[in-house]
Amino acid sequence: MSIFAAAVARGKNGWTASELDLTGLADIDEVVDALRDAEPDAELALLFVESDDEYLAVLRLDEGEDLRVFGSDSAFAEESRIGSVLLGEVEAPAVEVDDLAAQADDDEDDRPAADPDADPVGDAELLNDLGVPAQRLLALCGMEGMLPSDITAEICQKIGCGDEMEELREA
Repeated sequence: MSIFAAAVARGKNGWTASELDLTGLADIDEVVDALRDAEPDAELALLFVESDDEYLAVLRLDEGEDLRVFGSDSAFAEESRIGSVLLGEVEAPAVEVDDLAAQADDDEDDRPAADPDADPVGDAELLNDLGVPAQRLLALCGMEGMLPSDITAEICQKIGCGDEMEELREA
């Protein structure tokens, strides 16, 4: 599996972005340590992990503590070691299928419906306070033709670190 892992961190001087190498990390604690080390004084750190143009995991650390995790599909944990490390301890589904259908009915935009095969897991509300509500995150993950890199780019634009992420990808 090809993996791209990018940490974005917001500190006193704004956003920074750096690529993380997750190979060899044995458990979620080691991933959190690597994220924390990317920008030790960050008020907020996010880790976007994209796998094979198919799966996305987002981890959030506030003040270096309080880990929150979201995965676009529980299958990521079953199909890869990194997915298992990131999502292995996440038990609760991000949203019930009925809730997603109700949200889609309430949504007035002409967005495609969520992928019925996807099984998002974790805390879909982890980006709410940054301007990306759970419903939008789930809609992005379920949109036909959206790659994990597209979702990451859109989220980063919305939260204010789009340029930093773009520079990281081009480096």
